[in-house]
Amino acid sequence: MKSTQFERAIFISWYCSKRDCKFCYLSSRKNTKQDPIKDRRSLPSILAEAIICKACSWKVEFISGGCDTYTDKELLNIIKHIHNITRQKQWLNLGILNEKQLKLFKPYTEGICGTVECITPRLRDKICPSKPLKEIEDMFKTATKLNLKKTITLILGLGETIQDFKYLKSFIKKHNLQRITFYRLKPQKNTFFEKKKPIASKYYREWINLTRKEFPKIKIVVGSWLTHLDEIHLLLNAGADTITKFPSIRKFNTKYAKTIEKEAKLANRKFIGTLTKVPKINTKDLDKKIKIQLEKYLKRMKNN
Repeated sequence: MKSTQFERAIFISWYCSKRDCKFCYLSSRKNTKQDPIKDRRSLPSILAEAIICKACSWKVEFISGGCDTYTDKELLNIIKHIHNITRQKQWLNLGILNEKQLKLFKPYTEGICGTVECITPRLRDKICPSKPLKEIEDMFKTATKLNLKKTITLILGLGETIQDFKYLKSFIKKHNLQRITFYRLKPQKNTFFEKKKPIASKYYREWINLTRKEFPKIKIVVGSWLTHLDEIHLLLNAGADTITKFPSIRKFNTKYAKTIEKEAKLANRKFIGTLTKVPKINTKDLDKKIKIQLEKYLKRMKNN
């Protein structure tokens, strides 16, 4: 029996210097003053989350945050700590990283993520005006030089069509991607896509099926949403490997969490880890601030 598991992205900030991707909730706050210091998470809360990921057997999908939030030294500290907790090298989804940064982070890093989001030419320029695809491609060239793996994120429902799969196929081949994360668009209030109709599960499944057919060895991660969790078994059957994009702490052991585990069974997959059984974690030797944050998270999980 094949297996699957939940992968949780660890977000380290709510600040982004770009704020004009038309699908992102931050684009609705483009004229609101942000502070890269105030809009970042505390280190204890980040590390408490990493501890829960390990205890529940959730793989850290990647360390993610808005552009230009932390100094290199601060980022290195976060990456090192998460690496020490999980005992695994991490994927980084932190915008465009230069060669100096990649060399600095490399001892604790498995690969880097390019936030492609939309692969359709011209359409992407309108949707992500401050994130030129060339910058991602240049970063990938550097990653190849440093022997780091590469992945991208892609959002379906931004105006692309299934005919645009050819662009994704070409991009994967060109940069020899080891994995890809697909999301369905979740329209955010006060953004360009606020009233956009959700894509059909059949359409989502087509993209996964084509990707698996063309690239048998690539790892495919899929993100659904609370309103479409019953599509997960279809996505797994179409060729997806693991599941992401679920508020696993906030919705732990709810009907939504139980649905995900059930969907894995429907796809005849063994579900590694748990979204429904609160783990027992020894907090005795933890730093006091981390322990406080961890206990807050565990209390929320238990109360569900």
